[in-house]
Amino acid sequence: MSQTADQMELREEEITAHYAMALAMLQGFDHAPRIGKAAEAPQQEASSGIGTRRRFRTTTPGLVTRRSTVTGAVQLIARVEGEDDALMSPLQATVLNGLRRAISIALAVAENYADVSGLGDLKRANLEGNLPDARKVEFSELLAGEALVTLYVFGNATAYLMSSHQSEVTVEVGDVQEMLTDNGQTALHGALWELDQDIAAHATDDARLVATVAAFAEALMEKVALRAQEAPRLSGFTNAVWRVEADDFTIAGFTPATKAKSTKLTMTFKKPNEVVGNHIAKYQAMKLAKMLMAYDFERKLNPFAELGGFIFTFMGDGKPGTGKTTLIQMMAGLINDYCAVAGYPFRYQNLSTDNIDSYQGKSGQNAKAFINTIIDSNAIGFGTIDDIDQLAGKRGDRQSSAGQLEITAVLMESFAGANTVVRGNCTFGMFSNYPENVDDALRQRAGARFLVDGPQTREDYIDILYLLMGKNHDIPVGAHEVFSAQEIKKAVAASFESHSRPHEAGLMQVFDRVHDQIGELDTIAKLGTYLKGIQEADERFTGRAIKNITDAVKVRAMDFELPDEWMENPELFLFKSYDAKKDMIAELRQPITVEMVIQEINRYADSEFRYADKSDEVAIDAMVREFGRQEAAKKRYLEGKG
Repeated sequence: MSQTADQMELREEEITAHYAMALAMLQGFDHAPRIGKAAEAPQQEASSGIGTRRRFRTTTPGLVTRRSTVTGAVQLIARVEGEDDALMSPLQATVLNGLRRAISIALAVAENYADVSGLGDLKRANLEGNLPDARKVEFSELLAGEALVTLYVFGNATAYLMSSHQSEVTVEVGDVQEMLTDNGQTALHGALWELDQDIAAHATDDARLVATVAAFAEALMEKVALRAQEAPRLSGFTNAVWRVEADDFTIAGFTPATKAKSTKLTMTFKKPNEVVGNHIAKYQAMKLAKMLMAYDFERKLNPFAELGGFIFTFMGDGKPGTGKTTLIQMMAGLINDYCAVAGYPFRYQNLSTDNIDSYQGKSGQNAKAFINTIIDSNAIGFGTIDDIDQLAGKRGDRQSSAGQLEITAVLMESFAGANTVVRGNCTFGMFSNYPENVDDALRQRAGARFLVDGPQTREDYIDILYLLMGKNHDIPVGAHEVFSAQEIKKAVAASFESHSRPHEAGLMQVFDRVHDQIGELDTIAKLGTYLKGIQEADERFTGRAIKNITDAVKVRAMDFELPDEWMENPELFLFKSYDAKKDMIAELRQPITVEMVIQEINRYADSEFRYADKSDEVAIDAMVREFGRQEAAKKRYLEGKG
């Protein structure tokens, strides 16, 4: 959306002026479907008291009670009430009030659109019979635009108003068929007719009623937004932003509105000192938690994202039991606490194997919903994908299911696609014990690598034993200063220094060969020669790898933690203007050195060589097993014939 206008208030009187028309639509209207197909009459109930679909109440005092003989006559109030109870339930009343409100908002915005686009004048001229022939095409296009605006705002407002009433129940309503673009009112009739069909088919109880209405609204928005991409004369809508103060609802073109609410976390948080070893991973996670808090909700941008050094995606890998879950608990806990102090909404969500579905397209929808929840620009977000090797399929792998491949496609497009926008309000962490089983292209979309290698030194093992033993014992610590080895800056400096030379044997050969040929790697040209040498040894080392390395170098230039007092007292930093925060961060930035670049090249390339070696070994083992099966099958076959 290209926003060129300031936010305008959609006045309450403009909305309530349409209440009577909205109520009339909910009470009853006739509609003969043109595109959609009316559902078949419900089958006989299997047994007494067990219904197959929502039944229609034929007589409701005070409502339209005459069912027209016209095919598709719609009475939504009667449909929502059903025949289960003589009184409407509170949730049913909430749904109907929400629908009336959404219809009224849609009609008010459509009225605004008609005024700014000139459609209102053309409508009057058409009624008077004075519409010039030369403007008939324009009139038709503007009416179609009005229909799209009306439908999208109706879907957007409905989804927004239903969001706080949804439960864990979900409903699949399928694609919206009856999308008419004659004009705004006809479009609403088509949408409400199809909603009536969906409620009849799916809303067997109140929870499923809310889920059905919300699912229909989401499907309607998606279809309208797709149609609007090629529709003309919509600038009067896309270039304006309306604010409905009473509902805390903002209409910004064909962009869905979401409530900026936090996710209620029930996980057990860990303190940084409870993460033993994993020095670089812990340090980067702590820095990233504070980086997120620099996000400016008015500018919708983080100074770190503009200055460079913001980690949008990262991958944490290591052997089982080395502390990946603990790292997630630590980082989520830090962000949760910082957001609580600042009063910011925080959303945490994990994409797990439960999101893989056997229905075609559903796994991709689950992954997209996960992404949309976290990237919402009105909240701070942290999304994790644990055991990503099991969740996302590897293309070309016959063992990958269709659902896994759908998730891979969604993650690849979301993390580094043509429409990916990094605002700096959220980050995604992918974690795996077997990163070699992750699709190469998806793995390379991880901008940073966190090697989660667990405790390494004697001091680490003493610290973790001390930590896990707890307090209920009298065993002395002995000659050891507890947690002194976990002093983060000292440990991180040593960890970074260790990457001045490669760790993996294959990369070490490349490093030594290039070093012998051109000497110290102290210029851009020599560093580029080293990178080319790595690419010759591993063809998967592409331009994306170079981008990830340079991003990591920029992170090192931001190799500082925002002071704790800035998080504890929001007035010192968090509540300052975007430009003030940007200047404060820029003052802390450090110069980039050759040593930083070499260390980051080695860190990244080490991980790629490690993954490639393991991936090759896994593939070889699989082939050996397959050959063994073939030989055994051949032998058994020949014995059977003999």
